[in-house]
Amino acid sequence: MLPAPGFHHLHLNTMDPAAAIDFYTRRFSSTSPTTWGGLPALHSPTNVLILFTKVDVPPKTSPQTAIWHFGWHVLDTRQTMDRFRSETDVTLLPLYTGDGDGSVFVSSDTWPGAAGLLGRTLEQITEARATGVQPTRNGGFGYIAGPDGAMVEYAGNQPVERFNHVHMWQEHPFCAQLWYQEHLNAPVTAGRGMQSATADNCMVERTPDLTFPALAPEGMYRAPSSAVAFDDVAFAWYMRQGDRPLVSPRGYVWDHVALSVQDLDAWRDKLHGEGVTFLEETYPLGDTRAVMIEGPSLEAIELVEVR
Repeated sequence: MLPAPGFHHLHLNTMDPAAAIDFYTRRFSSTSPTTWGGLPALHSPTNVLILFTKVDVPPKTSPQTAIWHFGWHVLDTRQTMDRFRSETDVTLLPLYTGDGDGSVFVSSDTWPGAAGLLGRTLEQITEARATGVQPTRNGGFGYIAGPDGAMVEYAGNQPVERFNHVHMWQEHPFCAQLWYQEHLNAPVTAGRGMQSATADNCMVERTPDLTFPALAPEGMYRAPSSAVAFDDVAFAWYMRQGDRPLVSPRGYVWDHVALSVQDLDAWRDKLHGEGVTFLEETYPLGDTRAVMIEGPSLEAIELVEVR
């Protein structure tokens, strides 16, 4: 079996790469500007890259693709939120609490999650209110608006600041988990997903109850969910929220994700043999080579040869 790929980069489209990189370096002090393969880039521990392609018109953000947002671990969520609130060029995104039209900017300012999820249903909120459950006001997660319509999560309290995840939607999260396991040899994140997923049992219906806090006033569906990891970057996903199928991210603000492999030819042969869809066959990329494949919900995945 080929070893699982590593995480290489997230690729964004932007009208102004320099301004976008400046935005992120001022938000997350562990990051720094760099270049890779002739493209402007942002470096984040641990050897994670965000690459930028300059476009002449604002990149698309809708209809929804599989890529939802990306995010960093931070040392202290609340201190980070307070700093963001003081910066005039940062827009904090409200998290709706399910308590009327109430909202907060960080999840720890509302009721903690229940039943193993990061949120509560309206019934669980009523129960929390009745039993005196209080917000922890420690750690938690929040979101800011990034350049070009990107959305960025910050979550703590963590030992080091680092880029740690790309959050996605999937048509069927457990089937997506199985696809990444079978085709990319990805390990399932501990405590997430279906440990015995098969083609016969992976199509699990979305739970009917919306949960809070959520970026949408009506709440969000959080089950089923799963996640896999490449190096220390998680690909986490929930089932898509609406009834509209997901679309390809090519040309969107989040164009594709990229993984590193040591033997591109071996991976190309393996994936062709397994019937994986290739969006682009082998092409030069900087001083190396790459291919582009399509994931289970049309996400574009670049495999970059790094020897």
